Amino acid sequence: MNSTKRFVDVSHTIEDGLITYRGLPAPVVCDYLTREESRQHYNEGTEFHIGKIEMVANTGTYLDSPFHRYEDERDVSELELSSLACLDGVVVTSAHTFERALGRALFDGLELKGKAVLVHTGWTFTGRRTNISTGILF
Repeated sequence: MNSTKRFVDVSHTIEDGLITYRGLPAPVVCDYLTREESRQHYNEGTEFHIGKIEMVANTGTYLDSPFHRYEDERDVSELELSSLACLDGVVVTSAHTFERALGRALFDGLELKGKAVLVHTGWTFTGRRTNISTGILF
């Protein structure tokens, strides 16, 4: 049996003004210190660009942890790397709905323990068709 595993990047580029979830503020991507401004602070011939990104933690494709929902559970910094990579994966496709939550029935009969789960809804909260998916680790 071929046990070769591959990584699939499902992330997208964070851009200034990108709306990822209605009601949460969009990221702000800007200069903190331009090359021109840096020349005033450093020796002649020395310059830097320092960018600034300001965003809420739930922006874009992100890794969730039990702490997101349960106060006394582990946050991302406490998850073992081995529990996050090279996992068997399951893709669960949901029919379009304008409900904010997916019901438990969507996962009935699926063996999810120890697997990476990608929930593909195919919709954004604006109702436009897209390829947005959410990853969940069980």
